[in-house]
Amino acid sequence: MGVLQSTLLYLILLHYFKIVAYKDQEWRKATATYAKDSEGSLVTEGACGYGDLHKASYRKHNAGLSTMLFNRGSTCGACYEIRCVDHILWCVMGSPSVVVTVTDFCAPNYGLSVDYGGWCNFPREHFEMSQAAFAEIAKNKADIVPVQYRRVKCERSGGMRFTMSGGSHFYQVLISNVGLYGEVIAVKVKGSKTGWIPMARNWGQNWHCNVNFQNQPLSFEVTISSGKTLTSYNVAPAKWMFGQTFEGKQFQEE
Repeated sequence: MGVLQSTLLYLILLHYFKIVAYKDQEWRKATATYAKDSEGSLVTEGACGYGDLHKASYRKHNAGLSTMLFNRGSTCGACYEIRCVDHILWCVMGSPSVVVTVTDFCAPNYGLSVDYGGWCNFPREHFEMSQAAFAEIAKNKADIVPVQYRRVKCERSGGMRFTMSGGSHFYQVLISNVGLYGEVIAVKVKGSKTGWIPMARNWGQNWHCNVNFQNQPLSFEVTISSGKTLTSYNVAPAKWMFGQTFEGKQFQEE
């Protein structure tokens, strides 16, 4: 078997096992802290690029992931169910769970040990949760708590959102409010004067290409980590402007 065939087989098997895992995923061990924020969300400019989390529909239940889980930004938009365990003093009684959306990166600090401040150091699995989400599973007086987590499907209201940015020959779109598996792995864009053009991940869930799309209605083809693809035609009108956000279709349970 050649290299190309082996690579294709690997990708097919990877998608298969990923889909199976999401349907019946076991709980895994990690740790969690929280970021203090008067509005209950992490930051307004996280590593996923969503900006104001309230406007991006992720609101108060969000989290930053350690390097091990963040996967260079490809996990942005994914959803995790988290519960506090094995700590009578700090865990909320009954170990209730909360679902959070990945919106940020928890940077490592190799100047500190993994047991004291270096909680996001590789290869540790750690969640830096919003204060509002953390309060649903543990007491705010807690410093760091042991948790269990698992991937779950994302429940979203409305369609996927496409936010335009860039310049005359550099086009970028931020994709947010993605349902089901949440994480986008491939994007194509089509103007009225072009065919389908693959976009590259710039950072987080910002995707770009070096094409001038001005004065063209735009369509998008989005593929999520399950391998499912959804096409939203003519999402943006011909007179779209940078900074605007448009709503497309939404991934639905089959």
